[in-house]
Amino acid sequence: MKNITKLAAVCLVLGLAACSKPQGAMVNDPYANGMAGGAGAGGVGTGVLGGPNSPEYFRTTVGDTVTFMLDQSTLTPEARTTLAGQAQWLGQNPSYSAVIEGHADEQGTREYNIALGARRASSVQEYLISQGVQAGRLRTVSYGKERPLAICSTEECYTKNRRAVTALKSGVGS
Repeated sequence: MKNITKLAAVCLVLGLAACSKPQGAMVNDPYANGMAGGAGAGGVGTGVLGGPNSPEYFRTTVGDTVTFMLDQSTLTPEARTTLAGQAQWLGQNPSYSAVIEGHADEQGTREYNIALGARRASSVQEYLISQGVQAGRLRTVSYGKERPLAICSTEECYTKNRRAVTALKSGVGS
């Protein structure tokens, strides 16, 4: 009877040890959390979460967001730099399409902000097409002031909300 209890305790300890994260494993290590390979948050066929062909890399390294001045849909020099990087990434990753989301701050009417968001998304789309991205891979949508990043009535918040976001989708024309 004592041997069975000891054996059960050893099995329990080994089982728990097998489930724990190895010491020194990185939080974003795809092999530590079983997310390596496959089509998951790391993207289609990237093999590594956050690799250079992944949506995570696009979002964090290339940049998926550009901002605009008050009541403007004209691209700033900083926006053009970011969009040039997006166009290059999209050129190297033809299995992705994108939805360009236009956003506005909370000032003004809903109708005005929907139209402004549409102009901002269209401005980004036109620039990406001018940089060689196929028009069929890009779609636009305007959210106006309906999806703010920051909610408060200060210029700092307004600036964050005046944006266009390039959201990737796997599969061309999705």
